[in-house]
Amino acid sequence: MTLSAIKDKLKQKEIKEITFGKVISINASNIEINGLDTSIGDIIKIKASNGQEKLSMVTALKEDFLIVSPFDFVEGIKIGDNAYIENNNLQIPVGDAILGRVVDPLMKPVDGKGDIYTTSYKPIIEPPIEAMKRGLIEEKFSVGVKAIDGLLTTGVGQKVGIFAGSGVGKSTLMGMIVRGSEAPIKVVALIGERGREVPEFIEKNLGGDLTNTVVVVATSDDSSLMRKYGAFSAISVAEYFKNQGRDVLFIMDSVTRFAMAQREIGLALGEPPTSKGYPPSSLTLLAQLMERAGKEEGKGSITAFFTVLIEGDDMSDPIADQSRSILDGHIVLSREMTDFGIYPPINILNSASRVMGDVTTKEHGESARKFKRMFSLLKENEVLIRIGAYEKGNDKELDEAIEKKEAMEEFLKQAPDEVVDFDKTVEILKSF
Repeated sequence: MTLSAIKDKLKQKEIKEITFGKVISINASNIEINGLDTSIGDIIKIKASNGQEKLSMVTALKEDFLIVSPFDFVEGIKIGDNAYIENNNLQIPVGDAILGRVVDPLMKPVDGKGDIYTTSYKPIIEPPIEAMKRGLIEEKFSVGVKAIDGLLTTGVGQKVGIFAGSGVGKSTLMGMIVRGSEAPIKVVALIGERGREVPEFIEKNLGGDLTNTVVVVATSDDSSLMRKYGAFSAISVAEYFKNQGRDVLFIMDSVTRFAMAQREIGLALGEPPTSKGYPPSSLTLLAQLMERAGKEEGKGSITAFFTVLIEGDDMSDPIADQSRSILDGHIVLSREMTDFGIYPPINILNSASRVMGDVTTKEHGESARKFKRMFSLLKENEVLIRIGAYEKGNDKELDEAIEKKEAMEEFLKQAPDEVVDFDKTVEILKSF
């Protein structure tokens, strides 16, 4: 660590008198403490009698005590243990030093490559971009995937959802987007997933290349608070680079696990459950997280892809429904298309990009609409065609669709390690 970095670190910690509180109650999710004057979101450190120090966050305030949720687990803490305010607002270290690294939500490295030294700090919770300061989305954002670039074109600063059931291939598509994206900075948040999937995603889906990439990890065995703030921590990292004027790709897997973490916290605090047990705060947090992405005038942009796990392939799931209402587009992965061997299995008829018309040429838009029209005709008449009940010549449009069926399916297919140039994608699309 350089001398200037040490000085900056010392400035962060002002010498002040420490006031201690006491742990008065403990359960599996929350700890009650008295004797401290705090606000919601303050960071509390508990000095357990076994010598461990555990970080927690103030999540509720009562008249005589406060309730904290631990970032770690409650084992080792007992009634009477001391607690004190560590920080009045959770901040994380940020800077170019975290590029190429795999970190936890507190920016501690988990890749075994040594410590990370930075001089800048950023709060995890900040307000979204003000409505009138948002820049217009007028520039296309290429991801190197034909089906997306050609038929669901995204723009710089757009927020898109990837909706899929389990095992349909969302992680593979995420890897394709990260590798094929034009963004100079990439932030990947893996929230609530199995620990096994982290090295697999990095090695298989990203090819082991973390150049200009930050991976923020909070696995399913982490506490609910770590899973919740893992998402906010990752978007804060993306905001840091956006505020420097850089364009950032932010991709998060998954929103559903994030909402489940808040469900655990909310129910433990006594919030009333609503649909599928989600408390109101789970739905409120989605907007607070997703609206922080976008394009800001005079600064850079965050183009975001949020994956949403559809339990039982049910698109009416409350998290999926709420996410669709916030996002600027949705990409639906179809289990049916995997049965036909089409990967990535993007259901172009159920998917949409709300800004496509603003970032594509008139000719490109017309070609995309024609493709979707022909693909829709094939789906509508699939049974008639398969049993031989349709006679050629009855419908000129359907005849053309049948003739181009194989070519259309080939357009939708793409190998996981293949990146297709945007102009080439448009050129192929115009040939239909």
